[in-house]
Amino acid sequence: MNDLLRLKIEKLPACPGCYLMKSEGKIIYVGKAVNLKNRVSQYFHASRDHTVKVRAMVSRIDDFDIVLCDTNLEALILECNLIKLHRPQYNILLKDDKHYPYLRIDVSQDYPRVELVRRVEKDKARYFGPYMGATGVREVLDVLRVLFPLRTCAMPIKPGMNRRPCLHHQLGECLAPCAGLTTPQEYGAVVQEVIDFLSGRSDSVLERLERQMTEAAKAMRFEQAAQFRDRIRDAQKLMERQKAINVRGGDQDILACARDDIDAMVEVVYVRGGHMIGAENYALEGAGDQTCAQVLGQFLVQFYDDGRQPASEVLCMELPEQAEDIASVLAERKGAKVTLREPQRGTKHKLVELALKNANDALSKRNAHLARQQERTVGACAALAKAVGMEKVPRRIEGYDISNTQGVLSVASMVVAIDGEAAHKEYRHFRIKTVEGANDFASMNEVLTRRLTRARQEREALAAEGRLLPDGTLPPGAQPLTGFADLPDLILIDGGPQQLRFAREAMLKVGYDIPIFGLAKRLEEIFLPDREESILLDRKSPALHLIQRIRDEAHRFGITHHRNLRQKAGMRSTLEDIPGIGAVRRRALLTHFKSIANIAAATPEELCQAEGIGPAQAKTIWAHYHGEKGTDSCAAQEQDE
Repeated sequence: MNDLLRLKIEKLPACPGCYLMKSEGKIIYVGKAVNLKNRVSQYFHASRDHTVKVRAMVSRIDDFDIVLCDTNLEALILECNLIKLHRPQYNILLKDDKHYPYLRIDVSQDYPRVELVRRVEKDKARYFGPYMGATGVREVLDVLRVLFPLRTCAMPIKPGMNRRPCLHHQLGECLAPCAGLTTPQEYGAVVQEVIDFLSGRSDSVLERLERQMTEAAKAMRFEQAAQFRDRIRDAQKLMERQKAINVRGGDQDILACARDDIDAMVEVVYVRGGHMIGAENYALEGAGDQTCAQVLGQFLVQFYDDGRQPASEVLCMELPEQAEDIASVLAERKGAKVTLREPQRGTKHKLVELALKNANDALSKRNAHLARQQERTVGACAALAKAVGMEKVPRRIEGYDISNTQGVLSVASMVVAIDGEAAHKEYRHFRIKTVEGANDFASMNEVLTRRLTRARQEREALAAEGRLLPDGTLPPGAQPLTGFADLPDLILIDGGPQQLRFAREAMLKVGYDIPIFGLAKRLEEIFLPDREESILLDRKSPALHLIQRIRDEAHRFGITHHRNLRQKAGMRSTLEDIPGIGAVRRRALLTHFKSIANIAAATPEELCQAEGIGPAQAKTIWAHYHGEKGTDSCAAQEQDE
């Protein structure tokens, strides 16, 4: 688990929401949770209890995002929308909308019923949902049946019908229009009450139930009062409004802004076709001293300037100045009318509050991440300077390591950290040229000599051109130095006192006296020149973590280069040792003869049959394998390999 994941887990809120697990920037899993902190933490702290699939997923996670919600139901349906949109690898992917059931009421009929349907059609009916699964929507139907006496049968109702009422009527769950016991007006009033209830206007229903419960309790009908109590509880549970869904709504972009004294964070929540499909946040550095209206005004124009299509309705936490002009600009880019609104109440206002909630959360996480990054980088450099006795905080730190296999293909690596962060473009490799065998001490001496000699040559050239002042500093306004010309402020040697001594001798020989220290792996001891006692830093010290990262990166960088050289050496062909035979002719020979053994066994006349091989080249090749320059055993050995 990397540091970013560890920090994000520490800052997770204990509230409902959705989480999007990522690997290399790609969403691989979407989930929902009643408590995000507990649920997401379980992935990384209870690995033994996970299935093989979950363990495989967790091993790939390098980042995650969250979208905060107000209720579990809201998170539940948002999860569905996100899965359908992103189709993550580790989610169960359904092929169509069959897991999106809706409730339908055909208001064009005299005696409509509440139906379960799978798709929203463009008709005169009212749709509510979607709901998660048929089981969930049937629970809603059960509650509606208890609260509202609408018919549940699909029997066509014709004028003048006079059938015997069914059991539902006797239980008080149906007005029995089939028996002529109600009128379209009476039935329509109940239908309107159902529509209001499903639309979120449930106050009148709850007041009626509470009144009935109170009356039953006063009459000491406690069992009946308990039934009304349960109905109230079911109704309240059912009315957890899903702000992310509005079947009759269109496309909306919801924007909110959170600020501190320095920066601002803008959250954009996207609603498309009535479905909340996701949210993004954008940090605006240095905008913390502006009002939210000013921030949103500048953000809106820039945000939709790179090809993004605005929604037909943009809901803002605060309307920016010149809102009408901004709306005109957005409408021109969209090719249709765009409305900017600042909702004061109702569902749209709650959507803005949700966006603000996410903006505050994102800003808090960003500030915590920046503080942690400051501690791990510049703060760690300052702590390291204090530990090794430097008066100045080192800007450029270079780390060195030697890699070889029993003295063969010995290489050195130089890695660079600038202000505590890896500067990959400054990394360098060195092939050891003057040292035979596995002698890390002499190899380190050679590397430091070559690196600092190169620095002196480049700096002298820059000084001759006037790009470097006589005291070695840059002229005002000059570009910072890069490469070997940029001298390190501190040098890290992977090793103990002996490696440190050889490295410092090389540095002094070239004429530089740069602060240098060694780091021994066994106890992570720091060794300084002319000091017998080592320094042991606290295991939790940012300074120790910084030098460990540099040391490990130098080792990784050197090992990788050494491994590549070994692989290249193992794949070397004896054809490469023949003078005058380049890559094109080598490829032609192998294409014609299929193997080195066949090339070695061929006569000069047969060699001339290969494309690009003349008599002179054929004679050289034949002499390489049969004369003083080679033997048949070379080809045989290479064929076996």
